[in-house]
Amino acid sequence: MTKADIVNEISKDTGIEKITVQKTVEAFMEVVKESLTKEKNVYLRGFGSFIVKKRAQKTARNISKNTTIIIPEHFIPAFKPAKTFVNKVKSNIK
Repeated sequence: MTKADIVNEISKDTGIEKITVQKTVEAFMEVVKESLTKEKNVYLRGFGSFIVKKRAQKTARNISKNTTIIIPEHFIPAFKPAKTFVNKVKSNIK
């Protein structure tokens, strides 16, 4: 499902114009991105959490040059679904 599909579904279900729904969805995504860049997690009860995870420094190999490189510690965005969300997906997929 794409962003356009989400906008169409919400517009169809609520009767709100697609332009308004699109602006709302884009504003939501922007707020989530801004919060995560400020290391503030976003919690949506019953849906899940958008969180920032810290990846530790690690050693990796460059196979083509046969050298060792060090990847510094860094942060990545992640999504952790709520238990009710996980259970609903598990029970509906066969």
